[in-house]
Amino acid sequence: IGGGGAPMPKKLATKLNAITSLNYVEAYGMTETMAPTHINPPNQVKLGSIGIPIFNVDARVIDVSSGSQLGVNDVGELILSGPQLFSGYWNDSKSSMNAFLYIDGKKFLKTGDLAYFDSDGYFYILDRLKRMIIISGFKVWPAEVEKILLNHPDILEVCVVGVPDERTGQKVKAVIIPRKNTVKQELLCLERWCKTRMAKYKIPKIIEMRDKLPKNRVGKILWRQVT
Repeated sequence: IGGGGAPMPKKLATKLNAITSLNYVEAYGMTETMAPTHINPPNQVKLGSIGIPIFNVDARVIDVSSGSQLGVNDVGELILSGPQLFSGYWNDSKSSMNAFLYIDGKKFLKTGDLAYFDSDGYFYILDRLKRMIIISGFKVWPAEVEKILLNHPDILEVCVVGVPDERTGQKVKAVIIPRKNTVKQELLCLERWCKTRMAKYKIPKIIEMRDKLPKNRVGKILWRQVT
């Protein structure tokens, strides 16, 4: 069973395997790449990873600020070079120019995704670069916090966003859709549960309960509309 577009929660993938005895095989691609650029080998799946680059794809991770190439387990922006790259945005030369960079004469697409790769060459997407929250200089990736919160037995869906804070610049806000028959008041006191699972600065300072989250036609949460 394969898929992509958003990280598969470990809890859900484990349940899927228990029901079907099949691994969930994650892949990665963009509209700008026309076809996938990464996929997990079916018999060597790493849950949470988008897998390894497909044949003829050169995938690297660069520092967001300096543009220098990063090594194993270092987080930065994923860049791609391969035959499936688009040539540019239609009638938008400025966006096209900003979408690419060249390394030793080779053309790479800047994906806008924060990622890293492990010692086996498997890549992991952490979040969109635009979603990054900065708290007193510390970087927080909402998708990482969301992944942890989805392990809570009373949380059905969650969207994490950054909101302004006079002292730290930003703070973490979690908008939660609770499961049925959940005592909402208990979810408002998540700090103790979070303390053993994430760094203190990543813990949501604002918890808000809602009945639904804004989504597009394929069910992906529209985080920009969550305030």
